[in-house]
Amino acid sequence: MSASMQQVSNSKQSWLVPFTCLLAGGALIGISTNLAKYAGEVGLTPLAFLFWSITGAAIILLLVSFLRQQPPPLSARSFEYYFVAALVSVAGSNLLLFSAIPHVGAGFVALIISLPPLLTYLGALVMRIEQFTVMRACGVVAALMGAGVLAIHKFSAPDASVFWIVMALCGPVLLAIGNIYRTLRWPDNASPSALAPGMLIAAALLLGMMGVLPSFSVAVPLGELLPIGLILAQACVFAGQFLLLFLLQKTGGPVLLSLLGSVGAVVGVPVAVFLQGESPPEGLILGASLIALGIALVTWGGVKMATAPSK
Repeated sequence: MSASMQQVSNSKQSWLVPFTCLLAGGALIGISTNLAKYAGEVGLTPLAFLFWSITGAAIILLLVSFLRQQPPPLSARSFEYYFVAALVSVAGSNLLLFSAIPHVGAGFVALIISLPPLLTYLGALVMRIEQFTVMRACGVVAALMGAGVLAIHKFSAPDASVFWIVMALCGPVLLAIGNIYRTLRWPDNASPSALAPGMLIAAALLLGMMGVLPSFSVAVPLGELLPIGLILAQACVFAGQFLLLFLLQKTGGPVLLSLLGSVGAVVGVPVAVFLQGESPPEGLILGASLIALGIALVTWGGVKMATAPSK
């Protein structure tokens, strides 16, 4: 009996790590969307800001991986993982979201990043990565409903830019695909701190190649310190965000991982309203409440699954 109680206690403690990663990583996502809006106001294009920030984050995490003696693996499977994950989880999704921010606002983008849970959950069920439970399903639906309330109000606004709203909504679709892909194709015996810099290096290469195309540029105004300071700040935010993302992927699974965006919404919207001067999104109280309920249900459902006695 004592051994059984000890096992349950250890299982509960094991959920402290993914839950902490969820809160901290989500907070960094909320900060990131607001930094992206501010970057546009000081003359940085979305591509330039994203490219140099990702490059800085890749350098930081590469140094961390070597200090921990866990360098990125260099196999064919790993390279496939880096570039596919970079395309859907970093370069493609973030470029869409950052480009949409000047047109739809940092608050709205912070909110729609909470949309991936339903797509991730459905994909995880189809792929048999996730076991169906009523509590977690209700949590995902609640979080999606909260984001849906906010999105509907945004579409009905008189000055709504439908094109950029749709473009912004494509970002969460890519994020959900990335959540499933990284779980299914995680290279054997690779640690989170080894994979994160590899993915960011691949993302920087993809964004750099886009920068040589006509009408695209990664040039940075060098006459002022503020743009460079913002890039350095975003690089640090990205480094923490993606390291926590991989840790959460490994310890919490794809569905709990997808709720990073929901936490990011809860953090990012108040920052956009109180520090960036944006108007509070319509339906904010109802939407944020449903998102918070969804996070609680999915997290608690995961704890119950982890502490359930095996049969």
